[in-house]
Amino acid sequence: MLVFALKRTGALIVVLFFLTATVFVLGKVGNADPVRTYVGVNASAEAVAEAREELGLNNPVYVQFADFVGGLFQGDLGISLATKRHISDDLASALPATLELAFMAIGMSIVIGVLLSSLYTRPGRIGSALRFVFFSLASAPSFLIAMLSVLIFYKWLDGALPAAGRSSYGPYDDGTGFYVLDGLLHGSLTYSGDALAHLVLPAFAASIGPGVALARVLADGITSSMKSPWARTARSLGESEGTVLRRHALRNASSPALSLLAVQAGMMVSALVVVEQVFSWNGLGSYLKTAIGVGDFPAIAAICLILGAFYVILNALVDVVLAAVDPRVRLS
Repeated sequence: MLVFALKRTGALIVVLFFLTATVFVLGKVGNADPVRTYVGVNASAEAVAEAREELGLNNPVYVQFADFVGGLFQGDLGISLATKRHISDDLASALPATLELAFMAIGMSIVIGVLLSSLYTRPGRIGSALRFVFFSLASAPSFLIAMLSVLIFYKWLDGALPAAGRSSYGPYDDGTGFYVLDGLLHGSLTYSGDALAHLVLPAFAASIGPGVALARVLADGITSSMKSPWARTARSLGESEGTVLRRHALRNASSPALSLLAVQAGMMVSALVVVEQVFSWNGLGSYLKTAIGVGDFPAIAAICLILGAFYVILNALVDVVLAAVDPRVRLS
């Protein structure tokens, strides 16, 4: 198990290096001039030359790449061409907002997947109707689900759930940026409850698709496992249906479900960029929209690196979990 984890970590480092190199190269082959974005189109030649020297663009490309990678190890993502501030400072509040929403959405997709998995094999009209409803929701784009959620739970149900922002009270001055956690740390269940209420609609909009996909894979895996020869053998040895399900079927069905969850979670984080716009969620999506609007490539590159690293690291963690659950993964 340790050897497998070390090998997976080595592969993770290689993938992250090539991801960083790709983002850096894309910034160099673009037609936009970052200096003009930084100082303005009407800046003098002297101001342009000073900005180019300040940004290190006069150095050879390999030196710029080394500085870029070295800055990443120090937590320095560069300087935003739009705000003239360190990007890490700009992301101090945006990144926790997106991570909090992402964790909530991933947790909600797992709950949806586990609950719905029992409905896929349920006979009769009720099971068919539920499958149809959730299949329809899963096939709709996340922004449409987001707008329908606002229409139903905020307008038609007279504000049953908040439809904009992260909190009704604002952030704590000494908070972590994770509002639910901040409320718990300050002993305010009201604040945490309000933050959770604001999380429900955007997290649901992002999680319904992955949750339904997870339910289908999990249900198919359990159904196939319960009909397998080893399941019949376990029954012949006197084990109950519940014991066969818990000890054998769930473990075998969890491998493909976990693999799918890693892929769906990465896609879900990308979908949050759109969902955040609908719910006025001041996270990476809002920051990315502003950066694209002004051509702030260093900020765009930083967000791409963060989202890409999140996806790659999540898949690596899932591989390690799969190896712990299923020894066949380690052997392969």
